[in-house]
Amino acid sequence: MAALFTRLRRPIPGAQPRRRFEFPPEVDPLPVPVDPSVQLTDERLKFGGLPPRSMRQHPIHFGFMASVGAGLALLAYFMIMNVGQLLLWIGAALFIALGLDPIVRWLDERGVPRPAGITLSLTVLVGLVVGFFATLIPTIVNQTSQIIERGPAYAQTFLNSDFFRTVDRQFQVRDRALVEINNFFAEDGIVSGIFGGVLGVGTVILNGLFGTLIVLVLTLYFLASLPSMKKWAYRLAPRSRRARVQSLSEEITRSVGMYVIGQACVALLNGAFAFIVMSIAGVPFSVLLAFVVVLLAFIPLVGALIAACFVSLVALTVGWQTALLFAIPYLAYLQFEAYFISPRIMQRAVAVPGAVAVIAVIAGGSLLGVLGALIAIPTAAAIMLLLKEVFIARQDQQ
Repeated sequence: MAALFTRLRRPIPGAQPRRRFEFPPEVDPLPVPVDPSVQLTDERLKFGGLPPRSMRQHPIHFGFMASVGAGLALLAYFMIMNVGQLLLWIGAALFIALGLDPIVRWLDERGVPRPAGITLSLTVLVGLVVGFFATLIPTIVNQTSQIIERGPAYAQTFLNSDFFRTVDRQFQVRDRALVEINNFFAEDGIVSGIFGGVLGVGTVILNGLFGTLIVLVLTLYFLASLPSMKKWAYRLAPRSRRARVQSLSEEITRSVGMYVIGQACVALLNGAFAFIVMSIAGVPFSVLLAFVVVLLAFIPLVGALIAACFVSLVALTVGWQTALLFAIPYLAYLQFEAYFISPRIMQRAVAVPGAVAVIAVIAGGSLLGVLGALIAIPTAAAIMLLLKEVFIARQDQQ
């Protein structure tokens, strides 16, 4: 194996490397000659610069610059609103790339070239995702069709419940609810309500496949060029602060990468335990619900609680005993996960206070949806690290 990697490292005879964009080499600044015997008088110092312009002296200039600034701000807002989907794809690809980068570096430390490590990591990731969906999609489709078939019966059971009868006596909503339920469960009603018709289904599928392909390609490029991207970004900082910027950036990217890996492990363990408990308790549609639990577990703090409430509501369709038989062990596992599993998996990732984490997740979810909730805690950790290492350190020195 080592001989194979050594042979792959050798250049192909006659091959020419592709030209790449590179920053100019870093050059030490030349010393400025200073004659200590020469001193400027006060009269010469008066002509060293121009006085700052004021709005009262140059109102046209300030009005024009303010209009230009407002126009550029509106242009930037228009561009961001029209490329919002692309920005989400870029954010998702960068998030995945930072999560795979620790694995690639771990392979690189053990003699595997970075291109081979990137190929191996992406191949394993794509293989796991494809195998996961290939195994579960038939079951998920079958159970989803069963939910649609049994939906009217579930709705009728709810309408005949004591809770709904109490609400109906006070607000008289039974007739309106019957009309909405019949329209929803009518032929093609569910598909039209969820996707907007057959054309909407095809559009959603094509957009999903196209978005997945774009994210995969961007992830490949980000992984391949991540070291050079970092080096270019460090060159944008002043030379005197470049080492500090580099150390902070490496700490932030390392924390984000470990957070992605840790959150994926926690989500998979959560989904596996939920599936086992649902199978024992006899909760219907356990495979589909386990898939939903895994997806929700990627959302920190609130995702697991939302999954517990959702699965418990589904278990109530069987009986309150089934709901309790699921809810008690699963909530106990969430406590065990919070105090024993997550601290050990996340010990090399991020450390954010609880209140800051809750606020960050709510704000990220409001701004960018699920992706915003996923990247909220790493972003909050990066901001807190910058505040501690830059702002507070500067304030302590004054």
